[in-house]
Amino acid sequence: MKWREKLLHWGFEIGIWFKGIDGILELIGGILLLATNPDAINHLIVNLTEHELQNDPGDWICNTLRRAGDHLHDGTKIWGSVYLLSHGAIKVFLAGGILLNKLWAYPTAMIVIGCFILFQSGRLIFHFSPALLAATVIDVIIVALVWNEYRRAKHRRKR
Repeated sequence: MKWREKLLHWGFEIGIWFKGIDGILELIGGILLLATNPDAINHLIVNLTEHELQNDPGDWICNTLRRAGDHLHDGTKIWGSVYLLSHGAIKVFLAGGILLNKLWAYPTAMIVIGCFILFQSGRLIFHFSPALLAATVIDVIIVALVWNEYRRAKHRRKR
């Protein structure tokens, strides 16, 4: 294997593990969000950000978390939980399929991540966020890496 192929494969492996771990964290977050009272979450956010905001009242991350906590209610909690649980389950399922070298998982992952990219791009147009832009760029890179690895896996199977 050439150094370029090794580098691409290494990036692919890291990307898939990243997606799988991210999916597990989303599942955990969805369960915790579903099991927690919105007021308790808001109280936790206030406690976690209080010290930082005393030192830097303009801290963007802390202020953004506080605004998000202020908008939590039961409907938001349920929507957020369903989103995190479904998104996490899909990521874990597809990452597992790819790591087990199931050929069907490669194109399925590219289609699903492509749909996430389209959704995220729409969100970026109306509500720009540097974090969402970074996540979208990472997803585009992962799709390219999955495509490259899919071609290699199909070629190996033909031998």
